[in-house]
Amino acid sequence: MSTATEALTPEQVLALPAMPAVKQAFAAMNIGEGTGYQLIRDGEFPIPVVEFGRAKRVRKTELCAFLGLSQSAAVEVQSTAATNDGAPGVQPGAPSQQSESTRASK
Repeated sequence: MSTATEALTPEQVLALPAMPAVKQAFAAMNIGEGTGYQLIRDGEFPIPVVEFGRAKRVRKTELCAFLGLSQSAAVEVQSTAATNDGAPGVQPGAPSQQSESTRASK
């Protein structure tokens, strides 16, 4: 039986841990669990699967390479997430912390 899993966005894929579970890889690739596990059993899954006991995982670097997502994009996503741009009530480009000189002048 295949369960419907919502596909991951590129940003969500880049935020995955270094060794995501194959179910997360299936979601990143927008394929169902049944199809994904069948491809693994048949030796046709497009990226290597690493087994730790019963747990099956993939390497994030290989998943990103298969999907055409570069690691430089990961750095950009993390950098963008660290800024205040788009936060309610905060002007775009505003610093996230006050500098020492600003605090000292108050």
